[in-house]
Amino acid sequence: MGRLGLGLAAIGRPAYITSGRDRDLPGGRSRDDLRARAHELLDSAYAQGIRYADAARSYGDAEQFLGSWLADRRPEDMFVASKWGYEYVGDWRLDVGTHEVKHHDLATFRRQLAESRALLGDWLRLYQVHSLTPDSPLLTDAPLLAALAELRAGGIEVGVSTSGPRQSEAIERALELSAGGARLVTSVQATWNLLERSAGPALAAAHEAGCRVVVKEAVGNGRLVGAEAPAALRAVADRYGVGPDAVAIGAVLAQPWCDVVLSGAVTSDQLASNAAAVSFDPGELAELAEPAEQYWATRSRRPWA
Repeated sequence: MGRLGLGLAAIGRPAYITSGRDRDLPGGRSRDDLRARAHELLDSAYAQGIRYADAARSYGDAEQFLGSWLADRRPEDMFVASKWGYEYVGDWRLDVGTHEVKHHDLATFRRQLAESRALLGDWLRLYQVHSLTPDSPLLTDAPLLAALAELRAGGIEVGVSTSGPRQSEAIERALELSAGGARLVTSVQATWNLLERSAGPALAAAHEAGCRVVVKEAVGNGRLVGAEAPAALRAVADRYGVGPDAVAIGAVLAQPWCDVVLSGAVTSDQLASNAAAVSFDPGELAELAEPAEQYWATRSRRPWA
Protein backbone atom coordinates (compact mmCIF):
# COMPACT_ATOMS: atom_id res chain seq x y z
CA MET A 1 0.00 0.00 0.00
CA GLY A 2 2.67 2.49 -0.97
CA ARG A 3 0.01 4.99 -2.07
CA LEU A 4 -1.67 5.16 1.32
CA GLY A 5 -0.72 7.98 3.69
CA LEU A 6 -1.66 8.75 7.28
CA GLY A 7 -3.51 11.99 8.00
CA LEU A 8 -3.46 13.23 11.59
CA ALA A 9 -6.47 15.57 11.51
CA ALA A 10 -8.56 13.33 13.76
CA ILE A 11 -5.88 12.31 16.26
CA GLY A 12 -4.10 15.58 17.08
CA ARG A 13 -6.98 17.24 18.97
CA PRO A 14 -9.85 16.01 21.13
CA ALA A 15 -12.72 17.10 18.85
CA TYR A 16 -13.28 16.50 15.14
CA ILE A 17 -16.20 15.92 12.76
CA THR A 18 -15.57 12.22 12.11
CA SER A 19 -18.21 9.82 13.39
CA GLY A 20 -17.71 7.38 16.27
CA ARG A 21 -15.09 9.24 18.28
CA ASP A 22 -16.65 8.25 21.64
CA ARG A 23 -16.14 4.64 20.61
CA ASP A 24 -12.70 5.02 19.04
CA LEU A 25 -10.85 7.34 21.42
CA PRO A 26 -10.12 7.38 25.15
CA GLY A 27 -12.86 9.05 27.18
CA GLY A 28 -10.57 11.71 28.63
CA ARG A 29 -8.71 12.38 25.36
CA SER A 30 -5.86 14.01 27.21
CA ARG A 31 -2.73 15.09 25.39
CA ASP A 32 -0.90 12.08 26.82
CA ASP A 33 -3.65 9.72 25.64
CA LEU A 34 -3.68 11.11 22.11
CA ARG A 35 0.11 11.31 21.89
CA ALA A 36 0.35 7.62 22.77
CA ARG A 37 -2.37 6.77 20.25
CA ALA A 38 -0.70 8.85 17.53
CA HIS A 39 2.62 7.07 18.13
CA GLU A 40 0.87 3.70 18.03
CA LEU A 41 -0.76 4.61 14.72
CA LEU A 42 2.48 5.88 13.24
CA ASP A 43 4.27 2.68 14.26
CA SER A 44 1.48 0.61 12.70
CA ALA A 45 1.49 2.72 9.54
CA TYR A 46 5.25 2.43 9.14
CA ALA A 47 5.11 -1.33 9.64
CA GLN A 48 2.54 -1.51 6.82
CA GLY A 49 4.78 0.41 4.44
CA ILE A 50 3.14 3.82 4.80
CA ARG A 51 5.72 6.55 4.36
CA TYR A 52 3.56 9.69 3.93
CA ALA A 53 2.36 11.60 7.01
CA ASP A 54 0.13 14.68 6.87
CA ALA A 55 -0.38 17.23 9.65
CA ALA A 56 -1.31 20.91 10.01
CA ARG A 57 -0.90 23.77 12.44
CA SER A 58 -4.64 23.61 13.17
CA TYR A 59 -4.66 19.91 14.04
CA GLY A 60 -4.11 20.61 17.72
CA ASP A 61 -0.85 18.92 18.75
CA ALA A 62 -0.54 16.75 15.63
CA GLU A 63 2.79 18.28 14.59
CA GLN A 64 4.14 17.83 18.11
CA PHE A 65 3.02 14.18 18.20
CA LEU A 66 4.51 13.52 14.77
CA GLY A 67 7.72 15.38 15.56
CA SER A 68 8.30 13.46 18.78
CA TRP A 69 7.70 10.16 16.96
CA LEU A 70 10.16 11.15 14.24
CA ALA A 71 12.77 12.21 16.80
CA ASP A 72 12.41 8.91 18.64
CA ARG A 73 12.22 6.52 15.66
CA ARG A 74 14.38 8.57 13.27
CA PRO A 75 13.10 6.98 10.04
CA GLU A 76 15.06 8.02 6.98
CA ASP A 77 12.32 7.46 4.40
CA MET A 78 9.28 9.36 5.70
CA PHE A 79 7.70 12.09 3.58
CA VAL A 80 6.29 14.67 6.00
CA ALA A 81 3.73 17.23 4.89
CA SER A 82 2.07 19.92 6.94
CA LYS A 83 -0.15 22.94 6.39
CA TRP A 84 -0.45 26.53 7.46
CA GLY A 85 -3.31 29.04 7.27
CA TYR A 86 -5.60 27.78 10.03
CA GLU A 87 -4.98 28.14 13.76
CA TYR A 88 -6.30 25.77 16.42
CA VAL A 89 -8.27 27.75 19.02
CA GLY A 90 -10.24 24.92 20.62
CA ASP A 91 -8.25 25.04 23.88
CA TRP A 92 -8.34 21.21 24.04
CA ARG A 93 -12.08 21.26 24.76
CA LEU A 94 -15.08 19.56 23.17
CA ASP A 95 -17.66 22.22 23.97
CA VAL A 96 -16.28 25.33 22.26
CA GLY A 97 -18.15 26.99 19.40
CA THR A 98 -15.04 27.53 17.24
CA HIS A 99 -12.18 25.06 16.96
CA GLU A 100 -10.06 26.71 14.24
CA VAL A 101 -9.79 30.07 12.50
CA LYS A 102 -8.41 30.83 9.05
CA HIS A 103 -5.82 33.48 8.13
CA HIS A 104 -4.07 33.49 4.74
CA ASP A 105 -1.63 36.35 5.28
CA LEU A 106 2.11 36.83 5.37
CA ALA A 107 2.36 37.27 9.14
CA THR A 108 0.50 34.01 9.76
CA PHE A 109 2.65 32.17 7.21
CA ARG A 110 5.89 33.33 8.80
CA ARG A 111 4.75 32.57 12.34
CA GLN A 112 3.33 29.15 11.54
CA LEU A 113 6.29 28.15 9.37
CA ALA A 114 8.60 28.83 12.31
CA GLU A 115 6.31 26.76 14.57
CA SER A 116 6.16 23.87 12.12
CA ARG A 117 9.93 23.87 11.61
CA ALA A 118 10.51 23.88 15.36
CA LEU A 119 8.39 20.74 15.72
CA LEU A 120 9.18 18.86 12.51
CA GLY A 121 12.72 20.01 11.75
CA ASP A 122 14.36 18.77 8.59
CA TRP A 123 11.68 16.11 8.08
CA LEU A 124 9.30 18.75 6.71
CA ARG A 125 9.22 18.20 2.95
CA LEU A 126 5.96 19.84 1.87
CA TYR A 127 4.21 22.91 3.32
CA GLN A 128 0.68 23.50 2.06
CA VAL A 129 -1.76 26.39 2.10
CA HIS A 130 -4.61 25.04 4.19
CA SER A 131 -8.01 25.07 2.46
CA LEU A 132 -7.33 27.44 -0.41
CA THR A 133 -10.52 28.84 -1.93
CA PRO A 134 -10.95 30.95 -5.07
CA ASP A 135 -11.47 34.07 -2.95
CA SER A 136 -8.37 33.61 -0.79
CA PRO A 137 -6.35 36.84 -0.49
CA LEU A 138 -3.22 34.74 -0.96
CA LEU A 139 -3.85 34.49 -4.70
CA THR A 140 -3.05 38.18 -5.23
CA ASP A 141 -0.74 38.85 -2.27
CA ALA A 142 2.62 39.47 -3.96
CA PRO A 143 4.75 39.58 -0.76
CA LEU A 144 3.18 36.34 0.50
CA LEU A 145 3.68 34.61 -2.84
CA ALA A 146 7.30 35.78 -2.84
CA ALA A 147 7.76 34.26 0.63
CA LEU A 148 6.31 30.98 -0.59
CA ALA A 149 8.67 31.05 -3.57
CA GLU A 150 11.58 31.61 -1.18
CA LEU A 151 10.46 28.55 0.81
CA ARG A 152 10.42 26.48 -2.36
CA ALA A 153 13.86 27.74 -3.37
CA GLY A 154 15.10 26.61 0.03
CA GLY A 155 14.11 23.02 -0.69
CA ILE A 156 10.61 22.68 0.81
CA GLU A 157 7.79 22.04 -1.65
CA VAL A 158 4.82 24.41 -1.76
CA GLY A 159 1.36 22.90 -2.04
CA VAL A 160 -2.29 23.68 -1.46
CA SER A 161 -5.21 21.85 0.07
CA THR A 162 -8.76 22.71 -0.97
CA SER A 163 -12.22 22.42 0.54
CA GLY A 164 -15.74 23.47 -0.36
CA PRO A 165 -17.92 23.29 -3.46
CA ARG A 166 -15.49 25.40 -5.52
CA GLN A 167 -12.48 23.10 -5.16
CA SER A 168 -12.01 22.85 -8.92
CA GLU A 169 -11.74 26.61 -9.31
CA ALA A 170 -9.29 26.83 -6.41
CA ILE A 171 -7.09 24.12 -7.95
CA GLU A 172 -7.14 25.90 -11.32
CA ARG A 173 -6.14 29.18 -9.67
CA ALA A 174 -3.35 27.46 -7.73
CA LEU A 175 -1.90 25.95 -10.91
CA GLU A 176 -1.65 29.44 -12.40
CA LEU A 177 0.68 30.68 -9.64
CA SER A 178 4.31 30.99 -10.71
CA ALA A 179 7.60 32.24 -9.36
CA GLY A 180 10.92 32.53 -11.14
CA GLY A 181 9.40 31.21 -14.35
CA ALA A 182 8.22 27.96 -12.74
CA ARG A 183 4.93 26.78 -11.28
CA LEU A 184 4.87 27.62 -7.58
CA VAL A 185 2.62 24.74 -6.49
CA THR A 186 3.85 21.17 -6.92
CA SER A 187 1.30 19.31 -4.76
CA VAL A 188 -2.48 19.49 -4.50
CA GLN A 189 -4.56 17.95 -1.72
CA ALA A 190 -8.32 17.82 -2.18
CA THR A 191 -11.48 16.00 -1.15
CA TRP A 192 -12.69 13.32 -3.55
CA ASN A 193 -14.84 10.37 -2.59
CA LEU A 194 -17.83 8.36 -3.76
CA LEU A 195 -20.14 11.14 -2.57
CA GLU A 196 -18.15 14.21 -3.72
CA ARG A 197 -16.51 13.77 -7.15
CA SER A 198 -16.62 17.31 -8.50
CA ALA A 199 -12.88 18.00 -8.26
CA GLY A 200 -11.95 15.01 -10.43
CA PRO A 201 -11.27 16.88 -13.71
CA ALA A 202 -9.23 19.57 -11.94
CA LEU A 203 -7.20 16.92 -10.12
CA ALA A 204 -6.58 15.15 -13.41
CA ALA A 205 -5.30 18.47 -14.81
CA ALA A 206 -3.04 18.94 -11.79
CA HIS A 207 -1.63 15.45 -12.27
CA GLU A 208 -1.07 16.10 -15.98
CA ALA A 209 0.77 19.30 -15.04
CA GLY A 210 3.20 17.29 -12.92
CA CYS A 211 1.73 17.93 -9.48
CA ARG A 212 1.43 15.31 -6.76
CA VAL A 213 -2.28 14.68 -6.10
CA VAL A 214 -3.24 13.76 -2.54
CA VAL A 215 -6.83 12.85 -1.66
CA LYS A 216 -8.30 13.51 1.77
CA GLU A 217 -11.64 12.52 3.29
CA ALA A 218 -11.90 9.39 1.15
CA VAL A 219 -14.51 7.99 3.55
CA GLY A 220 -16.45 11.24 3.82
CA ASN A 221 -15.67 11.92 7.50
CA GLY A 222 -17.41 8.69 8.43
CA ARG A 223 -20.32 8.81 5.99
CA LEU A 224 -18.89 5.87 4.02
CA VAL A 225 -18.14 3.55 6.95
CA GLY A 226 -20.04 1.77 9.68
CA ALA A 227 -23.71 2.51 10.24
CA GLU A 228 -23.61 5.59 7.99
CA ALA A 229 -22.39 3.66 4.94
CA PRO A 230 -25.07 3.48 2.21
CA ALA A 231 -26.62 0.05 1.70
CA ALA A 232 -25.28 -0.17 -1.86
CA LEU A 233 -21.72 0.40 -0.61
CA ARG A 234 -22.13 -2.19 2.14
CA ALA A 235 -23.35 -4.69 -0.45
CA VAL A 236 -20.23 -4.18 -2.55
CA ALA A 237 -18.03 -4.49 0.54
CA ASP A 238 -19.72 -7.78 1.45
CA ARG A 239 -19.07 -9.02 -2.08
CA TYR A 240 -15.34 -8.39 -1.66
CA GLY A 241 -15.20 -9.52 1.96
CA VAL A 242 -13.88 -6.16 3.21
CA GLY A 243 -15.22 -3.13 5.04
CA PRO A 244 -17.00 -0.26 3.24
CA ASP A 245 -13.93 1.90 3.91
CA ALA A 246 -11.75 -0.45 1.83
CA VAL A 247 -14.12 -0.07 -1.12
CA ALA A 248 -14.31 3.71 -0.72
CA ILE A 249 -10.52 4.04 -0.59
CA GLY A 250 -10.14 1.60 -3.46
CA ALA A 251 -12.41 3.78 -5.57
CA VAL A 252 -10.01 6.70 -5.04
CA LEU A 253 -6.94 4.59 -5.75
CA ALA A 254 -8.55 3.56 -9.04
CA GLN A 255 -8.32 7.15 -10.28
CA PRO A 256 -5.29 7.45 -12.60
CA TRP A 257 -4.55 10.94 -11.33
CA CYS A 258 -4.30 9.94 -7.65
CA ASP A 259 -0.86 9.59 -6.07
CA VAL A 260 -1.66 9.36 -2.33
CA VAL A 261 -4.86 8.66 -0.37
CA LEU A 262 -4.86 9.74 3.26
CA SER A 263 -6.21 7.41 5.91
CA GLY A 264 -7.83 9.30 8.76
CA ALA A 265 -7.75 6.26 11.04
CA VAL A 266 -7.59 6.73 14.81
CA THR A 267 -7.21 3.02 15.68
CA SER A 268 -4.82 0.40 14.36
CA ASP A 269 -7.78 -1.77 13.33
CA GLN A 270 -9.17 1.08 11.22
CA LEU A 271 -5.80 1.57 9.60
CA ALA A 272 -5.53 -2.13 8.76
CA SER A 273 -9.04 -2.04 7.29
CA ASN A 274 -8.15 1.01 5.19
CA ALA A 275 -4.99 -0.75 3.99
CA ALA A 276 -7.10 -3.66 2.71
CA ALA A 277 -8.44 -1.40 -0.06
CA VAL A 278 -9.65 -3.26 -3.13
CA SER A 279 -9.46 -2.14 -6.74
CA PHE A 280 -12.93 -0.79 -7.43
CA ASP A 281 -14.55 1.12 -10.29
CA PRO A 282 -16.56 3.97 -8.71
CA GLY A 283 -18.84 3.92 -11.75
CA GLU A 284 -20.57 0.95 -10.12
CA LEU A 285 -21.81 3.28 -7.39
CA ALA A 286 -22.48 6.36 -9.49
CA GLU A 287 -25.82 6.79 -7.73
CA LEU A 288 -24.04 7.78 -4.52
CA ALA A 289 -22.59 10.98 -6.00
CA GLU A 290 -24.11 14.20 -4.67
CA PRO A 291 -24.01 17.77 -5.99
CA ALA A 292 -21.00 19.50 -4.49
CA GLU A 293 -23.12 22.15 -2.77
CA GLN A 294 -25.21 19.46 -1.08
CA TYR A 295 -22.18 17.49 0.07
CA TRP A 296 -20.43 20.48 1.61
CA ALA A 297 -23.60 21.76 3.25
CA THR A 298 -24.04 18.36 4.88
CA ARG A 299 -20.40 18.35 5.96
CA SER A 300 -20.72 21.79 7.53
CA ARG A 301 -23.54 20.52 9.75
CA ARG A 302 -21.54 17.61 11.18
CA PRO A 303 -20.87 18.24 14.88
CA TRP A 304 -17.41 18.44 16.39
CA ALA A 305 -17.40 15.56 18.85
